[in-house]
Amino acid sequence: MTKVYDFTASNLAGKPIDLAQYRGKVLLIVNTASECVFTPQYKKLEAVYQQLHGRGLEVLGFPCDQFHNQEPRDAEEISSFCESNYGVSFPLFAKIKVNGDHADPLFKYLRQAAPGLLGSEKIKWNFTKFLIRKDGTVYKRYAPQTSPQSLITDINTLLAE
Repeated sequence: MTKVYDFTASNLAGKPIDLAQYRGKVLLIVNTASECVFTPQYKKLEAVYQQLHGRGLEVLGFPCDQFHNQEPRDAEEISSFCESNYGVSFPLFAKIKVNGDHADPLFKYLRQAAPGLLGSEKIKWNFTKFLIRKDGTVYKRYAPQTSPQSLITDINTLLAE
């Protein structure tokens, strides 16, 4: 069975990161963008990260420019924007595609493991969230408009497992 830990992703600096390093942690994986109506969720994601990181939560942000050019920045600009505007300290990864033939393998897996509304695998917009159990399997997918704070109950459930 495939798990999140089977994948590698490049960080903003282009360095490959083996996601197995997060084994035993609860992960919240989010496709992000800096010019999206949901961009203020960066601050909310950071607040959840600060609240629960010490108990074993990791938030992983994956910038995506597939939705109306809402992430036009390069890696250095993304890092600077997120840090200066929202205080983001959780890991950010290289810009990826989440849909289509060139979708990142991690997101292909996430889409298949947790289809969206009416069974659609396609990610509809930025700030779609995937909550991952400590064993690396997908627990649940959340819509872009779902506030990160509303996930705290589910995150606490997984942290207690």
